[in-house]
Amino acid sequence: MAAQAQQDSAVDSVHDSVREDSVRDREISVEQAHLDRVYHRLEEKIHEAEFLMNDAAQRGQVGTPGALAERDAQVFRAGVHLSRLNNEFEDFLFGRIDLLLGKDGKKGPDGAYTAVEPAEGALRPDGTADIAETLHIGRIGVLDEDYAPLVIDWRAPAAAPFYRSTPVDPGRVVRRRVIRSKGRRVLGVEDDLMRPEIKASLDGEELAVVGDGALMAALGQARTHSMRDIVASIQAEQDLVIRAPAASVTYVEGGPGTGKTAVALHRAAYLLYQDRRRYAGGILIVSPTPLLVAYTEGVLPSLGEEGQVAIRAIGSLVDGAEATLYDSPATARAKGSSRMLKVLRRAARGALEPEGSPTLLRVVAFGRRLELEAEELAGIRRTALGGTAPVNLLRPRARRLLLDALWAKSGAAGRHTDPELAAELRSSFDEDVSSEDSFLAFLDAWWPELTPAAVLAAMADERKLGRWARRVLNPGEVRKVARSLRREGHSVHDIALLDELQAVLGAPARPRKRRELDPLEQLTGLEELMPQREETQRERAERLAQERTEYAHVIVDEAQDLTPMQWRMVGRRGRHATWTVVGDPAQSSWSDPDEAAAARDEALGTRPRRRFELTVNYRNPAEIAELAAKVLALAMPGSQSPAAVRSTGVEPRFAVAADSLEETVRAEAARLLDLVDGTVGVVVAMNRREEARRWLAGLGDRVVALGSLEAKGLEYDATVVVSPAEVADESPAGLRVLYVALTRATQQLTVVSCERDEPDAAGVPDLLRD
Repeated sequence: MAAQAQQDSAVDSVHDSVREDSVRDREISVEQAHLDRVYHRLEEKIHEAEFLMNDAAQRGQVGTPGALAERDAQVFRAGVHLSRLNNEFEDFLFGRIDLLLGKDGKKGPDGAYTAVEPAEGALRPDGTADIAETLHIGRIGVLDEDYAPLVIDWRAPAAAPFYRSTPVDPGRVVRRRVIRSKGRRVLGVEDDLMRPEIKASLDGEELAVVGDGALMAALGQARTHSMRDIVASIQAEQDLVIRAPAASVTYVEGGPGTGKTAVALHRAAYLLYQDRRRYAGGILIVSPTPLLVAYTEGVLPSLGEEGQVAIRAIGSLVDGAEATLYDSPATARAKGSSRMLKVLRRAARGALEPEGSPTLLRVVAFGRRLELEAEELAGIRRTALGGTAPVNLLRPRARRLLLDALWAKSGAAGRHTDPELAAELRSSFDEDVSSEDSFLAFLDAWWPELTPAAVLAAMADERKLGRWARRVLNPGEVRKVARSLRREGHSVHDIALLDELQAVLGAPARPRKRRELDPLEQLTGLEELMPQREETQRERAERLAQERTEYAHVIVDEAQDLTPMQWRMVGRRGRHATWTVVGDPAQSSWSDPDEAAAARDEALGTRPRRRFELTVNYRNPAEIAELAAKVLALAMPGSQSPAAVRSTGVEPRFAVAADSLEETVRAEAARLLDLVDGTVGVVVAMNRREEARRWLAGLGDRVVALGSLEAKGLEYDATVVVSPAEVADESPAGLRVLYVALTRATQQLTVVSCERDEPDAAGVPDLLRD
């Protein structure tokens, strides 16, 4: 009977998944139809603007001064309008809100009703309601032929509920939808329910809900009183975070599936809308992995406006460098430790003396040959490096010290007692010497301009690194770090080292190039006749993001994984910022949380802290959450896992790879592909990633193999976790990493054991037994 019940539950789960996908496809089609209508209307408006320009150009034939002035003005206005339409033509529709009937019937200039609160009777006593108005939100406003709104400009008052509405204070909003599109194609939709407790209808049909909102709807409309309490608690605790005052550091903690990331992103939208001027300095969203970036862009598509939000993976924070490699756990511990700060400072100074660095400076001045030998040069270098300024910024000081030493050797200092004549002679000496090719060539070779990449490359020499890291890293760490730096490409830990080196080295000031005038710019009147193409929103966003180095607000997701060196890197970008720090200590993959906490506190400074905890897990079924809790008890004794709000009746499955691990894993992945309609993630120890990808070849793109550290922040319909013992043993934080791997599935979980896991007769590995 139990087996039959489990099978029936699995079948129901498949059917639910199929139904959800059919609803998603239908809703995407609905939004696609609306987008097609919008583009058709935009094309009409562009034709109108082109007609106006052509009509205005013909007015020039009249010849009177008044007609010419009117022509120029009309051409200018039509050109600006046409330029704006063309610039905003791509990817501009991103949101939708479905609203209850409002208290008053007044319409604003954009054609939308101005009411904020629902009218009396909009909510019926039986918990049902009708959607009275639907608004689509985009980058510019678009009206149809009857002046009804097709798209509301995101800056308009009518768009405010898209940003401001929360489950605790929903106003008229029942459903908020994020629309992801590329060009003229809708790629996906994701819904947030502001009123999950009601049953709303749109055009006579029940309001469809896609994504996490569907679960909220099921919970909110459940018949049991306890379920309603749970959904209310989810929304109340999330709303507190979203609306928390910004003049501080907001900590958000919560276990797997509690919605930490979504809450933090909606908080960014809320803060930016509430005080756009304050956050004009930009919002930086940092994720430990690039995989979260696409999700982030889907949740906050409108915040790329005006370059106000930069969404970066931690391995992409340094311009011109991108993390593509992984370090071994031992290497990562060495590179991520704050001990590396001392090593980098030594390396930056040591790299000034490359192989073949000159040991003799010889110049001719005032008819004499002047020389500085190796010992003198070494003393000058020590004096120049005596300060704490960045190494590249000390080059002018070193140049001055060289000239001082040469001046002293010339004996010219005592030739004149008159201070003015002496100063003139010294100035002439400096000019003569510093313009000599031999002096310039010596300075370039003896004090080269250093780049972070060059210093990091020098650290790949194990002999040199051993000298710079003496009494800081042990010989084994020196060997591992040096060898890792010889590879082509960078790891995520190398990116933090490059950023630290940039701060240690500094960037020398560059002389400004004189701007060459375009001959056409000397002509007047062309602006009116030939309106210049303006930057698009996206182009402006990309330019500002490249130019910006500090931000007004910083959001750090999965903050528990940041190493001390990464905290220093992120901290430099938020020296004067307010912060939202999101994480879960139980999921930390860093081996020394105390060291990371010290670096985090240094980055955040003395700002006051507010702490919030999310306690409800609505990703994992209770059956999976209970199994993961056994690992949490080993990883962090005394910690409480978040409470799961649903149960599927499908227990985790255990399989043992008796003969071939490859065949067992492939068979389990194939079995899950038949049971779920969505994705299947196969999580293995980091050193098995390439091997696992070969195991799954040919099974299709719904199944993906990933290393244990790559699984953070992701979720799959079903998950296969391979050899819990291998994952747990690969690093000092291995048990916490295993806890993360076991909490990725929304429907089904299979655990595959091998001999190392010591499975019992039922296939349950030692780490997962009671």
